[in-house]
Amino acid sequence: MFSPGIIVAPASATGGAIAVIRVSGEGSIALCDNIFRGRKPLIEAATHTLHYGNIVEGERVIDDVLVSVFHAPHSYTGEQSVEISTHGSQYIVNAIITLLCNQGARLAEPGEFSARAFAAGRIDLSQAEAVADIIAADSQAAHIIASTQMRGGYSETLNNLRDQLIELTSLLELELDFGEEDVLFADRSRLEQMLSQTISVVERLKKSFHTGNAIRNGVGVAIVGAPNVGKSTLLNRLVGEQRAMVSDIAGTTRDTIEESVVIDGIRFRFIDTAGIRTTDDTLERMGIERTMAAVKRGQIVISMAEPTGDFESIETTESQTVIRVVNKADTTSEHNIADAIYISARENIGIDRLIAALRETVDTTAAYRGEAVVSNLRHYEALTAALTALVSAHSALINGISSELLAEDIRLAINHIGEITGSITSDTILQSIFSSFCIGK
Repeated sequence: MFSPGIIVAPASATGGAIAVIRVSGEGSIALCDNIFRGRKPLIEAATHTLHYGNIVEGERVIDDVLVSVFHAPHSYTGEQSVEISTHGSQYIVNAIITLLCNQGARLAEPGEFSARAFAAGRIDLSQAEAVADIIAADSQAAHIIASTQMRGGYSETLNNLRDQLIELTSLLELELDFGEEDVLFADRSRLEQMLSQTISVVERLKKSFHTGNAIRNGVGVAIVGAPNVGKSTLLNRLVGEQRAMVSDIAGTTRDTIEESVVIDGIRFRFIDTAGIRTTDDTLERMGIERTMAAVKRGQIVISMAEPTGDFESIETTESQTVIRVVNKADTTSEHNIADAIYISARENIGIDRLIAALRETVDTTAAYRGEAVVSNLRHYEALTAALTALVSAHSALINGISSELLAEDIRLAINHIGEITGSITSDTILQSIFSSFCIGK
């Protein structure tokens, strides 16, 4: 998938106080010795040790550094590895990398360190993807899901499923080897029980994607309603700044405005939309069309109305949660819509209740317990395909279909589950996944 050799890349953003340069590959420790001067050569150092010294170019000192040494296979990549902690100057980082390349290293491609870790069996593919997710995590919930996946909790669930299915297949294939003797090695009631249990687990994992993907990318919340109902004022109140323009003129918001904020460990993406009404204004009509599109991509829809107004008719799906909000509640004493939350966005009344309702829509119980939660679309698609094959196998078993066809469906499910962990994955898919990583990871 990637070329062999010694690779080097910055493993941290430059411009801070400290920068880290990562080197990996057979011979990387000896290569670093060519530019490092310390108490003793790095090649003599034990694994997982830290060494102070200078990076030099001839007689010129580039910087004083701390160097971490890792011997194979006890490193992230499973290879000899060195990490150089230097001052964060862009010039210093570039100078050290240039020196290393002059000694025979090459610049790493995006994701190549993680790809080498995967190839060495240090991590599986889902754990490698979790590395990128941890780096991108911008909320507590997203970090917890990625951490569980990277630590292997997710992989353990998938591997247990796969092992159980392999056991089923081996029993069925044993029957095929003795087909002429009409022998049944697999107890059909036990097979049915095992298949049902496996289907239940895969269904749970697949169902968790709705929450997991929303947490990973931010929970979309579309704020919709008639013009001048207070959508922009509510957005500004929720994000704590004057982000959206507020005006008494109907149709002021003609495009969607998106801002995000973390509430109790979860990132919510609030989308302020154009007011819904009949209009001849071309630009306003375009804004209303974008409102409808925003509603479709939101996991939550805040439907707003005034105390004397009606809620707009909005088409939503079963997977979406609609929260009905009556704004300008400070102008009336009648709060007679039972399922609505009464607020005043301008006067900051009832906002706490609305925030609590938003938080309650996202069930993080499984994630916070450390259970496997699917947040990756690739994994969701593989689980969907595996579930289809398993349901087909279960139907075949109930209807007395031959062991050969039953085994084929189960093998198909095994392959789809293997695609997630990388035990069965093409180089093209691997290249696509790792190329999306940042360099140095």
